[in-house]
Amino acid sequence: MLFSCFTSKTIAQNITVDDTYTAQQLVHDVLINSPCANVENFTVNGDTFSPGAQSYGFFNGSSSSFPLTNGIVLSTARANRSSGPNTNLIDEGNSAWQGDIDLEQALGISNTFNATVLEFDFTPLTNQISFDYIFASEEYQGTAPCRYSDGFAFLLKPFGATTPYTNLAVIPNTTTPVLVTSVHPLINGGCAAQNETYFGGYNGSNAPINFNGQTTILTAKSTVVPNVKYHIKLVIADHENIRYDSAIFLGGGSFKVGADLGPDKLIALGNPVCYGSTYSLNATQSGTNTYKWYKNNVLLPLEVNPILNVTSNGKYKVEIALGATSCIATSEITIEFAAPLNPTAATLFQCDDNNDGTTIYNLTKANPLILANDSNLLTPIYYENQSDANPIANPTAFQTSTPKTIYALVKNALGCSAFVAVQLKISNNTIAPQNPFVTCDDDNVQDGLFHFDLNSTATPSVLLGLPPGLVVKYYTTANEALTDNNALPNDFYNTVPYQQIIWAKALNGTECYGLIPITLQINTFTAPDFGDETRFLCDGTTIALTVATGYSSYLWDNANLSTTNTINVTAANTFTVTVTDSNGCKDVKKFLVSSSGKATITSVTIDDFEGGDNSVLIHYTGIGSNYEFSIDGVHFQESPFFTNVTSGEYTITINDKNGCEPTSAIIYVLDYPKFFTPNNDGVNDIWKIPFLNYHPKSFITIYDRYGKLVYSFYGNGIGWDGKLNAIPLPATDYWFVINIDNNKIVRGHFALKR
Repeated sequence: MLFSCFTSKTIAQNITVDDTYTAQQLVHDVLINSPCANVENFTVNGDTFSPGAQSYGFFNGSSSSFPLTNGIVLSTARANRSSGPNTNLIDEGNSAWQGDIDLEQALGISNTFNATVLEFDFTPLTNQISFDYIFASEEYQGTAPCRYSDGFAFLLKPFGATTPYTNLAVIPNTTTPVLVTSVHPLINGGCAAQNETYFGGYNGSNAPINFNGQTTILTAKSTVVPNVKYHIKLVIADHENIRYDSAIFLGGGSFKVGADLGPDKLIALGNPVCYGSTYSLNATQSGTNTYKWYKNNVLLPLEVNPILNVTSNGKYKVEIALGATSCIATSEITIEFAAPLNPTAATLFQCDDNNDGTTIYNLTKANPLILANDSNLLTPIYYENQSDANPIANPTAFQTSTPKTIYALVKNALGCSAFVAVQLKISNNTIAPQNPFVTCDDDNVQDGLFHFDLNSTATPSVLLGLPPGLVVKYYTTANEALTDNNALPNDFYNTVPYQQIIWAKALNGTECYGLIPITLQINTFTAPDFGDETRFLCDGTTIALTVATGYSSYLWDNANLSTTNTINVTAANTFTVTVTDSNGCKDVKKFLVSSSGKATITSVTIDDFEGGDNSVLIHYTGIGSNYEFSIDGVHFQESPFFTNVTSGEYTITINDKNGCEPTSAIIYVLDYPKFFTPNNDGVNDIWKIPFLNYHPKSFITIYDRYGKLVYSFYGNGIGWDGKLNAIPLPATDYWFVINIDNNKIVRGHFALKR
């Protein structure tokens, strides 16, 4: 009994849908409730679902979080399926339920199904119509927004006209139709965001409508001609198949026939009215009308004209009483004015390189001066006069006679602009003429190209006698100096060999104080015969290293740092001498002094008694590295080995190619005669071994063919005369054995001829 004293009230969280409304009720009572338009000829078509459910109806969202309080819903499914929560998929309809040809033509598509169409005629009394709507769809899921969208359109044209319809359901300020594919956020793994500003969001299971996603509240609007009848067709349909349904929600009472003062002019939107401007609000309607203007909801009693000139921030509203009708057309707009621009007038001083009263200015140097007090300003654009249609074509190299005033146009990001004066003047300061700055080409290539440290060589001279605080920059040409383009580095390598003129520009801050040409001179110096030279120092000797006389100075890198043109050296090393010419340029010569010396013959290997195919090998030592060898003192070779040597006396010589003393020795190459003729004619009467007398201990024995000893003698003996016991032996072959110094045994035979 106690609890019966209390009652409870449940507030619905979802929209509700009533699909029993007629076309006239939906248009006249829900969408349009205004005396500013005459409405007639209402029709609505969709599909009658069993048991009599419609694809259109009235929705009420006043007790929900849906952005529209109430209005009309047109769907590709049963209208009452639009009610939340979003806990089931709306996926119904049938292929017998046809699409709409006007929709297909308006969107440039084909194969539409399940169309719901609301049409009516209206005659506006003013020149503007508009209404609010939200588009919702089950196709807002996964990657479907990248490929699929049902179609809808709000089609308008004059009544009876044969011209195509105009689609009012477009992205604001474009002709792009509002579709799932044209309004969505970034689809991960699918596609980039499209017009995301107008996407209202994805819907969870507790959403007040039963669709996966929806747009924000959008406004369809159009200019119309007062008192002319129009036909409007609101249509939605499935595209390509009957799956995954969609709906449009039209805001109740949002179909307005009235004036249009245009979009709000707001700083946040980037379109405020510029400071100091007057913005005209034009609410003119045809006929004899009465106009009331309000600012911030306060009547402006003196403003009764159709045009209001606005000069200050505020929310402005107009009420237009149209003639003798009961229609009161209204429109509102919020106006904000941007902050004033604050550019600074500037003066540029420039030098005149030839004193003809004409010079070149880099106008962009005025940019930081103009923008100094207003960080919101964009880069200035320069004009010769404020009335010029075209800006100065090349502001970085503007040539003109001076003095002169030009103008900089500055803007901010909001598009507001202002002119500011820029005065162009000539600096009449004088810099003393400069003597050439000279350097030597001290690199490895004497091509007249070298570097100058301009900061330490030229700058002190340029600034001599000038006011303190100036800085100097250098340029290749006078024009580049005037326009401040391509300043040279302080460590400058000349680009014109031997002599180049550059320009020095003295600056007082950013202003040209004075301009002067600078001559850079590069002297080259290559001493003749100054290539590296190799010299050899023989054992225990001294050599003189000498270069030509006539240079300004000499400096050797020996222990004494000698300064003469000649030094004497007694040890191998590398020595350099630096000579200086009359210009102070230097060249360096290098002497490579190496040790060398006389060779010592340690032994000689003689392979003789080979019948003319004898050989000689000289064994030697020495500190030299470049010896040559000879056995006749005339012909020399690189090898100490000699072949095809005939018997005889030879003077072997080892010659040091580096100029040190040669070494010589006498050798004997032995061989035996192949025959002799002991007939007392004085020719070949004695058989002996030539030069064997230099081996006196050698012993020779001679045998006949039967091995009988017939004669013997020592190396210094007179030889064999062909006799045995004073009796001449017969002509025939005889055999011998030679024991040379008990070291070498030679055997052979020879012929005795008579």
